[in-house]
Amino acid sequence: MTKKILLLTGDCAEDYEVKVPQQALMMLGYQVDVAVPNKSAGDMVQLVVHDFIGLDTYVELTGHRIPVDIAAKDAKAEDYVGLVVPGGRAPEYIRMYDEVLKLVQDFFAAGKPVAAICHATQLLASAKVLAGKTVTSYPACAAECQLAGAEWKNEPVVVSGNLVTAQAWPNHPAWLRAFVDLLGAKISI
Repeated sequence: MTKKILLLTGDCAEDYEVKVPQQALMMLGYQVDVAVPNKSAGDMVQLVVHDFIGLDTYVELTGHRIPVDIAAKDAKAEDYVGLVVPGGRAPEYIRMYDEVLKLVQDFFAAGKPVAAICHATQLLASAKVLAGKTVTSYPACAAECQLAGAEWKNEPVVVSGNLVTAQAWPNHPAWLRAFVDLLGAKISI
C-alpha cells in the first residue's frame, strides 16, 4: 500500500511551496493528496507566485491552477503518514475553518511529521500547536509564532520534534530532506 501525505492548502498558496514538495514526495513514491477547505475533489485551486521587485514586501502574480484531491472536511489524519502546509496567503484564510484547525491538531496529537513553510505558521498558530516548539517562518510571521508560545529562530530550516519549518521556498532542499528524515525514509546519493 502506498504511503500517503496530506498537503493542506487553499487559493493563493505560493506555487513553488505547493508544487515542489508535491512532486518531490511523489518522486519518492508517496501519494500526495491536495486538501482544500470549501472545495471538493476535482475543483481547482489557484496558486500564486510571490516576487520581490525592490519593494519592502513582495508582489503577487498568478501561478498554476491545480486540482483538489480531497475536501479538507473529508481528510483524516489517520489516513496519512505526514502533513505538508505550504505558505503564501492561503494559511491566513484556511485557518478560519474549524475542520482545518482540527485536522492540524490531529496530526500533532498523533505525533506525525509536519512540514510547514513560510506563512504556514499562521495556520499552526491558530490551531494552537506551536506552544513549546522552536520554529522559523517568513520573518513577518515571527510575532504570531511567538504569541502562540513558540521560540522563533531566524534560520532557514528548524526541526522541533515532529515539526520541520522553513522560511521560504529557497530552503526547499534542506526542508524537504528534514521532512523525509522525519517520515523515516532515507535519501542517499
